[in-house]
Amino acid sequence: MTGLLTLLDDIASTLDDIALMSKVAMKKTSALMTDDLAVNAGVLQGAKSHREIPIVFKIFLGSLVNKVIAIGIILLLLKFYPPLVDVLLFSGGLYLSYEGVHKLLEKFFSPQKEKALGIKKTFNEKEKIFGAIKTDLILSFEIIVIANSTLLQTPFFQRSLTLMSVGLGASLIIYGLVAIIVKIDDFGLWLMDRNYNSVGLRLVESMPYVMKGLGIVGTAAMLLVGGGIINHLFHVGHLLPSFIPEFILNGILGLLTGLLCVGAMVLFQKIRGTSPQESSHTP
Repeated sequence: MTGLLTLLDDIASTLDDIALMSKVAMKKTSALMTDDLAVNAGVLQGAKSHREIPIVFKIFLGSLVNKVIAIGIILLLLKFYPPLVDVLLFSGGLYLSYEGVHKLLEKFFSPQKEKALGIKKTFNEKEKIFGAIKTDLILSFEIIVIANSTLLQTPFFQRSLTLMSVGLGASLIIYGLVAIIVKIDDFGLWLMDRNYNSVGLRLVESMPYVMKGLGIVGTAAMLLVGGGIINHLFHVGHLLPSFIPEFILNGILGLLTGLLCVGAMVLFQKIRGTSPQESSHTP
């Protein structure tokens, strides 16, 4: 009996430790989770109302798979070759910076070209889901890596459980909030049906601006996170005056890195004889 009570006490103590470490790790990754939220909510702009929740659910399932992949790979790398973690971080920074700049260029230049050609842009559900899951995979790696940085002296078993807790919690929080945000207009219509016309109408009318704002925030988030990764790896901030805010430096680094990546991609496509439009699958 004493042995059983001791075992239960050890389990309870371990769970308490995991809960505390998860709380610290979630707080550390809150900025990235905010970025992930903005990116994924913006992806749903243009979707039909009855397809919004199914799309969110599919991306959520993809996000869970991404977390499993990220946790497994990070734990393996930490066990056998830790320097590759920085290589993954750098690759993620390049990708996010590229995607951010690509979206900016698409925003400012594609509409004029599409209008001149008479092209009407449609919402491609499969393409949007694939693009969102692909971006989520990069952000999942960044979330898990940053969460892991708070667990330097933690035993492997507790570290694994904590990262799983953080990964599941991040996906639940992010996509739960996305599901709520995209249904605000439907809630407004529900209120109007019950004669709360003023509040309901305000909610419905606000949604296009909310979604457009989230799209802008999502694009900015890609540049800030991508630039932040570059800054973290190469310590560029130490070369500049201390009065320059870190987020401005990260944004500039993300923009410059993204422009370089887009330029390199355009050059590569010209060498191969393909146009950027033919090879681009950005959501």
